Amino acid sequence: MKILAFAATNSRKSINKQLVQYAAGKIKNADVDYVEINDFDLPIYNSDLEEDYGIPRCAYAFQKRIENADAIVVSFAEHNGNFTVAFKNLFDWLSRIDRNVYQGKSIILLATSPGPGGAKTVLKLAKEGAPHFGGNVVGTFSLPSFYDNFDLENKAITDTSLTAELDEILRQFEGAVSPV
Repeated sequence: MKILAFAATNSRKSINKQLVQYAAGKIKNADVDYVEINDFDLPIYNSDLEEDYGIPRCAYAFQKRIENADAIVVSFAEHNGNFTVAFKNLFDWLSRIDRNVYQGKSIILLATSPGPGGAKTVLKLAKEGAPHFGGNVVGTFSLPSFYDNFDLENKAITDTSLTAELDEILRQFEGAVSPV
């Protein structure tokens, strides 16, 4: 099974990058394509740019990564209760290629933050929005208080109940995804 995994942030030190790598690494029999959204340098979307220059090639390159995957695992950083500007901009360009951004793929949506909220506000936005853009949300997982619940040295969740919750979501995901 081919999994596209990425953190919806442009922060080089993102805790969401650590979470998505950890979660995707636990999926059995998966070939994980971990994508760094910083590698897809896009101007801030506006219709004038699109009209004058078209859609940038790197937006098509990201769309191809989605197309080549059987499923998607994404972890959302939360900025003021919303998506990061970097992800929102990438998403806006992708939606101009095809509104069906997620291309009917099964998705696990993750989020974490340093605080006890675990970025649940952005996770809710992502869960509610994904079906409108061709995403089949299989499960969501929020990791609260990242630095209290994640061992940076061993790169693993330390709270056993949170580990069990994520493992159950991953089990359901594995059962829901059929390779193309």
